Amino acid sequence: MKPRILNLLTPAEQRVVMLLLEGLNNRAISKRLVISHRTLECHISRALRKSGCRNRLELVFGLIRDGDPALNRQAAGKMQSMPA
Repeated sequence: MKPRILNLLTPAEQRVVMLLLEGLNNRAISKRLVISHRTLECHISRALRKSGCRNRLELVFGLIRDGDPALNRQAAGKMQSMPA
C-alpha cells in the first residue's frame, strides 16, 4: 500500500518525491529522470500544493509519517548517512 501523500500525486510527481526522500538535490533528480530543471520545479510545486505541505522538508517528513515501515527504514538510513 502506498503512503497517502503518494496517492494524491501523478506517477511523475511520485518519482520526484521519492528521489527527494533519498536526499537528492534538484540537479541530481533532473539528471536521473532526464527532465529539465523547470519541469522538476513544476512537479515539486504540484506535489507541495496537492499534499498541503509548505516546503520540501515537510513533504519528506509527511511521506515518512504516512509511509509503511519499509519507507521509514529507507528514510532513516539516508538521514543517518548525511553529514552533521
